[in-house]
Amino acid sequence: MTKTTAAPETGAANKDQLTPLFHVVLLDDDEHTYDYVIDMLVTIFCHSPEVAFRHAVEVDTHGRTVVLTCEREQAEFGRDQIHAYGADPRMPVSKGSMTAVIEPAGTA
Repeated sequence: MTKTTAAPETGAANKDQLTPLFHVVLLDDDEHTYDYVIDMLVTIFCHSPEVAFRHAVEVDTHGRTVVLTCEREQAEFGRDQIHAYGADPRMPVSKGSMTAVIEPAGTA
């Protein structure tokens, strides 16, 4: 009786490749309060108030903060949710939503 073993495939694409991830990046402006940012992040992304506050400080201090990392489709949806959230009723100068962008998670 002869025993045969299957040889591994060579040159074939790996079916288990990882799906690329994207960051949802919230950008700073002077038309929204910390309370607005916190409320928005709690509402849209279900962040805790403490995590949302840390993002509010980071966006204010550094001009940007990564609020979510996920696959492209979900990142685009998250960005669109930020853009649709509306103006900050606490600030008369606020005329609309905050700005967010998506970028590949592997970039610096």
